[in-house]
Amino acid sequence: MEKLFWTIGEVAAMLGESVPLVRSWSNEFADLVKPQRNAKGNRRFTAEDVETLRQIHYLVRVKGMTLGGAHRQLLGERKPVDARVKALERLKNIRLRLEEIKNIS
Repeated sequence: MEKLFWTIGEVAAMLGESVPLVRSWSNEFADLVKPQRNAKGNRRFTAEDVETLRQIHYLVRVKGMTLGGAHRQLLGERKPVDARVKALERLKNIRLRLEEIKNIS
């Protein structure tokens, strides 16, 4: 069963980034990433928030875009970015599986 919410630490680990950076992106892209808050005030990210943060990560870290450029890209046409991010995730998963198979043999 898929989780409904992820903590900021879990999201940071998924992206391979630091918690302060994810917090910064969450604040910078507040119109696109809208985490809920629990009673303590901690951010709780939905699957849609995590996907948007993955797209931000791709645009900023992989493509080398500025935050402003990434913001404009995400406000415009998101489908090409979404498709590339999903393709990269699939390729990473395939690589991990192949490495596991190699280590078993």
